[in-house]
Amino acid sequence: MLKAKIKNPLLKYSLLGLLMLLPLVIMTVVLCTPTAPDTEEPTQPLTVFSPTLPPNPYAPEDFTVSEAGYLTCSDGVMGIDVSEFQGNIRWNEVKDAGVEFVFIRVGGRGYGFKGALYDDSAAERNYKGAKKAGLQVGVYFFSQAINPRDAVEEAQYVLKRIKGWDLDLPVVFDWEYVNASARTARVNRHQLTVITRTFCAHIAKAGFDPMIYFNLNQGSKLLYLPVLQDYPFWLAYYNETLDTDYRVDYWQYSYTGKVPGIDADVDLNLYFSH
Repeated sequence: MLKAKIKNPLLKYSLLGLLMLLPLVIMTVVLCTPTAPDTEEPTQPLTVFSPTLPPNPYAPEDFTVSEAGYLTCSDGVMGIDVSEFQGNIRWNEVKDAGVEFVFIRVGGRGYGFKGALYDDSAAERNYKGAKKAGLQVGVYFFSQAINPRDAVEEAQYVLKRIKGWDLDLPVVFDWEYVNASARTARVNRHQLTVITRTFCAHIAKAGFDPMIYFNLNQGSKLLYLPVLQDYPFWLAYYNETLDTDYRVDYWQYSYTGKVPGIDADVDLNLYFSH
């Protein structure tokens, strides 16, 4: 077969020039293509492997109110969570009132622009008092993290604060929406899910059990819960029955509880043994 000849010399040299420039163009595209930041968590949208969560096994009739005014359930255990805002707690009275566990705030992050970390001034006192009275103890951190780097810093802070503590219950990541002017106001669902996983992964790596605290709005709009279901859930939902679609491990059902030994209002919780 006869080979076709390029009769126009200008066209011939133009094609040769393009062929010579092709490697340079390919190299430029590769070098200029942005790469993902060097973080420990994915920056692409998270894949939700399971579209559903384990269903809530409880019906409204499973919950009753005790003579003392606390919600009860056949396999529920009563507990509270506290911070410095509860003042000086008389832990023996708390124990005698039927409270079996407590989550103690160890610190938090400010919701202003700087987002400085701060200690809960009563954490050490509450830990010693609760343990001495025979309650099971866990801790929580009030987070205002806006990226995985913040989450790592918060996890490291918590681990330093609880060094030497004998915890019975999880270390809780308590991220909360504050208001439209807070540093966390623009955090979206993907970002918060990554932030939450980062904190929990660092806590687990240190040998503690992590847990995630959230409310109904946060669970439906700001977290991909199926991605996080390897960790226990603690739901804040102020209602007389737990009528959610999915199962949780702890339920904070009131923030205006009255418990002997505590002069201020206190959060009331149930733990479900399932």
